[in-house]
Amino acid sequence: MWGNPSHLAQLNRMIQEVKGSNDQDGVELVVLAAETNKDESTYDGVDWGGERVAKEILEEIEKQREKGKTVTRFSVTGYSLGGLVARYVIGILHQRGFFESVTPVNFNTLATPHIGIPRYASTFSSIFAYLGPKLLSRSGEQFFCVDKWSVKGRSLIEVMADPERIFYQALLLFPNIRIYANGINDMTVPYVTACIDAEDPFADYEENGIQVECHEEYKYLIKSYAMSESPMEIIRTPSPSVFSAEWFSNIKNSRPPLPPFLQRGFPLNIFLYALLPLLLPTFISLVLVRLSLAAHHSRSRLKSLEANSLNGETLIHIIAKLESQLEGAVAEFYDDPQTSPRGPSPALETPESKAKSKSKSHLPIFTPVQLRCIEHLNKIPQLKKERTFFKDVRNSHAIIVCRDINIKQHLEGEGILKHWADNFVL
Repeated sequence: MWGNPSHLAQLNRMIQEVKGSNDQDGVELVVLAAETNKDESTYDGVDWGGERVAKEILEEIEKQREKGKTVTRFSVTGYSLGGLVARYVIGILHQRGFFESVTPVNFNTLATPHIGIPRYASTFSSIFAYLGPKLLSRSGEQFFCVDKWSVKGRSLIEVMADPERIFYQALLLFPNIRIYANGINDMTVPYVTACIDAEDPFADYEENGIQVECHEEYKYLIKSYAMSESPMEIIRTPSPSVFSAEWFSNIKNSRPPLPPFLQRGFPLNIFLYALLPLLLPTFISLVLVRLSLAAHHSRSRLKSLEANSLNGETLIHIIAKLESQLEGAVAEFYDDPQTSPRGPSPALETPESKAKSKSKSHLPIFTPVQLRCIEHLNKIPQLKKERTFFKDVRNSHAIIVCRDINIKQHLEGEGILKHWADNFVL
């Protein structure tokens, strides 16, 4: 959400540096950073975002053709919501017969909520699950799988993970599929959905004794990890007394939980702490107002888009019609997501995983729909998963793509981008 091409500037730079100069067999790398689905447009849903980006891709191919160049190979990389849009885009292209003349090569995502946003046993998660579909318009509904995208009422997330549907079949065409997930500290897209995993080995990483080894060449990229037979015993030191020398020392070195542009060192951090009772409610109110206005504008935009699309068949309606023809054959095998009980799948849950996880608030509460998505997507034979391990950060979501080079901590993700570029096949 709220993404724009500038967030992927370092991604673009890295691929140009690593692969841009390679001219194998006369093949030239052309990078298109999609411009048509950004900022408030990201509220309009994965499907309408995919509609825009697919059109942009086809227009770029036509521009290359006018220059006397022919597009012969195609790869796509998506970050966050962009990964879901990418999965929708390749479904559109496949339906149009695009891959009959163009060879699919790489499909990559970074920190993408492949199975939507999972629920957790926490108050914040419950509030977000309630407000998300309301404040994030169509995208929010799709994130939480409460939309009725197909003619049988199935959510778009579920349809895109269905092996019988064109989105899944388009994925199978790519010989190189690699997804990157933040193992820890991603407050936006949790590990289990970014890595399409029913288990989270890093949920209690500070206490479960997990041993993590990172690549030397690709900093913060996990090379291997293993669970310890004996979880670590955490010795908790008592908090220092208020106004003691140790208390003042901690305050001096700490930073208030505020956006990066408001992060300040001592003594300004003490001043900001004092203002938190005023700043926090004001900030929350402004965020809610902005989200509400953006969602309202999005819903108005969607009405206009739907009305205009009735004048002629868009790709969305073509795929929806295909869904209508095929849905009935298999829909009865699926449980109603609204009536199915929530909770872990007996087939995917093990006593070992229960024993190793102590903090229930860290464990995701999957719906049957999400568990089916995990099962289906993990059956893709060429799927490879990469995991990061950014410790001592507040939110690793932006770091994985070096989203803002003006924020020093974001640059720690450069090793991840280098690995992505090195493994990109021309």
